[in-house]
Amino acid sequence: GSFNYRQLNDVTETVVKTAKATPQIQRILTTFRPDAPHVGLTVDRIQAESLRVPVGDVFDALTSYVGSTYINQFNKFGLSLQVYAQADSRFRLQPDDLLNMYVRSQDGNMVPIGTLAHLSPLTAPPLITLYNLYPSATIIGAPAKGFSSGQAMATMETVAAKTLPSDVGYEWSAMSYQEKVTGNLLYYGFALSVLLVYLVLAGQYESWILPLAVISAVPLALLGPVTTLTSLGIDNNLYVQIGLMLLIALSAKNGILIVEVAREHRIIDGKPILEAAVEAARTRFRPILMTSFAFILGVLPLVLATGAGANARKSLGISVFTGMIASTCLAVVFVPAFFVALQTLQERIGQKKPASASP
Repeated sequence: GSFNYRQLNDVTETVVKTAKATPQIQRILTTFRPDAPHVGLTVDRIQAESLRVPVGDVFDALTSYVGSTYINQFNKFGLSLQVYAQADSRFRLQPDDLLNMYVRSQDGNMVPIGTLAHLSPLTAPPLITLYNLYPSATIIGAPAKGFSSGQAMATMETVAAKTLPSDVGYEWSAMSYQEKVTGNLLYYGFALSVLLVYLVLAGQYESWILPLAVISAVPLALLGPVTTLTSLGIDNNLYVQIGLMLLIALSAKNGILIVEVAREHRIIDGKPILEAAVEAARTRFRPILMTSFAFILGVLPLVLATGAGANARKSLGISVFTGMIASTCLAVVFVPAFFVALQTLQERIGQKKPASASP
């Protein structure tokens, strides 16, 4: 709770220096500076009282001269204009100009501030930051290439635990705070999304086994972004995670197109399982290519994005772009194979149930 900025700077520099020596973190720095040049103005309170000048009026006058004070507003030209009182810029260029300003005493006399105060050079932080009313210093950094933001945050927590004294704490802020709060919720959200798709398909197909053929298209789609993002060194950031969530629906769509037709050929037309799967893959091949490549070309501008916010758009675009390419190329081959295996398993289980129920 103290305001010893020199001690705060020493602790901050120790944390930054220790973090720089770790391989997980790069470009780490602090914006806190305790020794910026300042000019201090000390009011002689006894002299001010002897001249019948309230000390508060001295500070109010300096605030109006150097800063500004709102007076009122008036209407002219159909506009509501505000009036501020402030000393002209040429009268407040140098520190000594403060001493040439005047303040009115209780007797109505204009007293030079130079007779009531004196200036002295000093050093202090140019900007004082309070976090939960405690003086604080901001540390900014980024994960090194090949490391995720979670690994970098874990490293910083280890560094802080080893270097910070008992009377100094730390907190995450901004995006790091949001990432820390959410934690591994993405994995739970991804699992719940897959479960939702599975339950909907289970109700549609009236089977607990056959929807797995559709769900099998999801990991096939994930092979594309995992391989590409790892090779390009792109972190698993929020935009990548949004793209992965989007791939659940996009890849399941390709699987549904094949499984639905194969199921109809098997149940309605009575074709053999293998023949039904091959016919479904052949029938749905062109629709899958048309819908998939239409979407792939639609997200191509995100992959080639430039300018402000390009990294966010590239992360989202690359994850969806490569995921759809992988899903399109692999789903036509593997989903029919999964259908053959699962449909065969379902029919075998269905044949065994009446036998086990007989006396």
